[in-house]
Amino acid sequence: MSAPSSPDPAPHIPVLLRPLLRAVDPVQGVWLDGTFGAGGYARALLDAGADRVIAVDRDPLAFDMAAGWAGQYGDRLQMVEGVFSRLDAYGSDLDGVVLDIGVSSMQLDQAERGFSFMKDGPLDMRMSQQGQSAADIVNTAEEAHLADILFHYGEERASRRIARAILRARAEAPITTTLRLAEIVEGCLPRAKPGQIHPATRSFQALRVAVNDEYGELVAGLEAAERALKPGGKLAVVTFHSIEDRIVKRFLTDRSGGGGRANRFMPEIEEAAPQFTLPVKKAIGPDDEELAENPRSRSAKLRVGVRTDAAPKDSDRKGLGLPQLKEGH
Repeated sequence: MSAPSSPDPAPHIPVLLRPLLRAVDPVQGVWLDGTFGAGGYARALLDAGADRVIAVDRDPLAFDMAAGWAGQYGDRLQMVEGVFSRLDAYGSDLDGVVLDIGVSSMQLDQAERGFSFMKDGPLDMRMSQQGQSAADIVNTAEEAHLADILFHYGEERASRRIARAILRARAEAPITTTLRLAEIVEGCLPRAKPGQIHPATRSFQALRVAVNDEYGELVAGLEAAERALKPGGKLAVVTFHSIEDRIVKRFLTDRSGGGGRANRFMPEIEEAAPQFTLPVKKAIGPDDEELAENPRSRSAKLRVGVRTDAAPKDSDRKGLGLPQLKEGH
């Protein structure tokens, strides 16, 4: 097995960092960064005044890569290998929680992790480096199930055509590399015009989401943050595509009492006290300066909520817009 490729020596720029710090100011007390990645948010929170940051990541490589700088923060930085759906097991009575949803630049940039369709590598995509890989799904799933994953998790309209092509290709030889899968997908779609996303973008997103149960983790992570935050504690969530943002938006809308009545003719019922208040109603996106610095930020959105003292509650996952795959595949 070849040695891992060297990480980019330039520090990765945390997306929407400046607006995030403005939205949660003042930063103080104990914070939890549920998606540690390259450490950008955790470092910024510590530098901005957090007493301590609990840094959580399911990818053990994230902590290996932080070894060169983590020591300067001493016991103010506590690193925990785990999933953010269990963040309330790692900290409680928190002053803030930050979640940066999706794959990190660190993972995309390393070909051997199998996340990128731009670099050849094993078709892996496992953030925790454990369990079922993307290759397992691509080479064993039934055609209908594959199409379901591509459509619901990646919003890929050509999902059936791509699923058929994958089954034809794997009948000749197992699909084990990222570039082979990308070529199969590209062969099903028109060539991208300048400024358009790569044809394989949605399919790779869908498989990554399926491998890591990202949407289920997101809802569970939001619920865990609700349980872990103290009254006045701040929740900041950065998303990168419409399904993630829809889930976060609906969660915060529901928890802030903005869900409304399904039918205006129904009698009003007494609403339970909201779990969050929303200091900013709309999502915050990158400004021109950030877009110039970091083109990857173009689809990013930030949403912020402030915890009240109301008891946490369960979520209606379908109502939150969580994609539902058909049963029986």
